[in-house]
Amino acid sequence: MIKDIQESTGRDLIVYFTDIDRTEAQIDPGDDQFFLELLNARKKEGVDLLLETHGGFTDATEKICALLRQLAPDLRVIVPRRAKSNGTVIALCAKQIVMSASSELGPIDPNLGPTPIHFLLNAPAGAIDPLTLQIAQTFQAQTTKLATVLLKSGMMSGKTPEEVDAVVKKLASRDHYHSHGSVIDASEAASLGLNVLLLDSKDELWQKLWLLRTMYAYDCNAHGYSKLFEGELVSSAVTAKPKP
Repeated sequence: MIKDIQESTGRDLIVYFTDIDRTEAQIDPGDDQFFLELLNARKKEGVDLLLETHGGFTDATEKICALLRQLAPDLRVIVPRRAKSNGTVIALCAKQIVMSASSELGPIDPNLGPTPIHFLLNAPAGAIDPLTLQIAQTFQAQTTKLATVLLKSGMMSGKTPEEVDAVVKKLASRDHYHSHGSVIDASEAASLGLNVLLLDSKDELWQKLWLLRTMYAYDCNAHGYSKLFEGELVSSAVTAKPKP
């Protein structure tokens, strides 16, 4: 399937798929080694990343983004279903995000444990202890800085700093999207100013991409995988405990 899709696009295709329905798999510090193997095996300048994840650790996301920017400067991110939270941050690495009716991105506002950083930063004076407040501020600053750098040097490089900052503010706080799980579909992503290629759900290429995505979902369920990293020449699987 990967070779067939690559013949259609003229680009290398790599996959980062997490079983978001049956496991707690997330972006973590071990993922960069698998990305490095995939990117070192590429043959073409143009790279497509098929991405499905609910997010994970920001430090690990930052490392993945650094690899993608260095080793796949001509990057498109394909979102068949969901790339949420720090998955959306990875999508911001791309020059273009490929989406369809089933696709969704999400806000990138960080949490401290179960608590949204936005709530901590906007709590009444004295309600949060100073150390927790400093931690919250650094978490927010890290996410905002990473998203800003990615957009200014990538898909929004032709926009003004004010336009980029406005997009990051919407994505990284609860002022615009009031839930971390809010759905940012293709239309909404484009309205933000992101470079989105919208494919019809009946488009031949999209149907191939969707079939590939469903094959990964099936394999994860059948074999107990939590994550799959795959390209034409490299394939790696990771197992994890299922959701309680």
